Amino acid sequence: MAKLVLAIDDDKYVHHIIEESLAGFCKIIHAKDGDEGLRLTNKYNPDIILLDIEMPGMSGYDVCKTIKQSESTQDIPVMFLSSKIELSDRVKGYSVGASDYITKPFNAEELIARIKVLYEYRQQCAKLKLDIAKANKTAEIAMTESGDMGRIMRYVGQSYHANNFQSLSEHFFAFFAPLNLDVVVVFWYQGTGVFYSQQSGVCPLEQELLEQHRQAQRFVDIGSSTIINYPKVSLLIKNMPVDNDALYGRYKDLSPHILEVTNEKVITMERSESSYEQAAQISTALQDIVKQLTTQNIEQNKSTKVFIEQLHELDCAIKLQQTQANPADLTLYISQLDQTMQLFVSANSDLAFIKYQLKQVAESRNELISNLRTKAEAAKVNTNHHSDIELF
Repeated sequence: MAKLVLAIDDDKYVHHIIEESLAGFCKIIHAKDGDEGLRLTNKYNPDIILLDIEMPGMSGYDVCKTIKQSESTQDIPVMFLSSKIELSDRVKGYSVGASDYITKPFNAEELIARIKVLYEYRQQCAKLKLDIAKANKTAEIAMTESGDMGRIMRYVGQSYHANNFQSLSEHFFAFFAPLNLDVVVVFWYQGTGVFYSQQSGVCPLEQELLEQHRQAQRFVDIGSSTIINYPKVSLLIKNMPVDNDALYGRYKDLSPHILEVTNEKVITMERSESSYEQAAQISTALQDIVKQLTTQNIEQNKSTKVFIEQLHELDCAIKLQQTQANPADLTLYISQLDQTMQLFVSANSDLAFIKYQLKQVAESRNELISNLRTKAEAAKVNTNHHSDIELF
């Protein structure tokens, strides 16, 4: 958990609230303004910084921007504390490098939960930095492909064989690595966002921005960042070269090719998952029908045994009637036989229902087989198509 939290705010009451909220949870140091906050940041290198926006002298935005410009402090997650609730304020906070944003007033539980997330985020960032060598090696391999089209076709082939989001995201990032773009991708899978980042963890504010802009237009520019949306995938380019018209145009033209392929891959994965679920449902339905048939067979055998016994009793009663002067009363025997016949009728009705269930399962099975054949044919066509492509 977070070892050291720096709170920068000009309001003594806010410092008191933070102290009470985090007592026993972590160590806290306090700064009354931006200048003191920067000095303590450089001195103690805290795990997390809580930063007010409106302060005398340097604003919170200026302080955050200064922290992110320094190589020694740029990895420290910054959470803005503000009474401003507009999305534009959150966007501005993200633009200067904040990782999260919490509105005043806040309670202790919410603050602790946010700090836990940010601390895990920083730990994840530190771990991912250890993998930079691997990423660089992948980038070197990708750079051997001449031109964007060769790398696009390489990604098409790689994405086709990816069977989970982890491997898909690795191929995705390998495409962007030679472009020196720091990107975050989210796969919108079955209504849930699955987030991955190229060079660091995905901070809460990045997740929030991607979720809030999911239904926005195809391209959304936020300061020096750009979000590109497709139905099943969204891309956040954190360092879009907005001041370089040539590069900016190239990347905006290039990204949709990759996102279209990725979008179709996510759709295919959802359909495959649907097929697996359908197969599981068929198996469950068959197991249920087998149980019903077993139970029905037991009941049918019981009814048959009773029917045979009752017929024997009726036969005996009829023979007895023929040997005696007083006729025997056959009403009881006939009533019992009638009840047994009703059981047979009910059993036939149950068997008809089971037959209907088997018909439904057979139709589902045929639909599943048809879907699997369609996918297999598409895979064959896809494989043959790519086998004719020469990657330059």
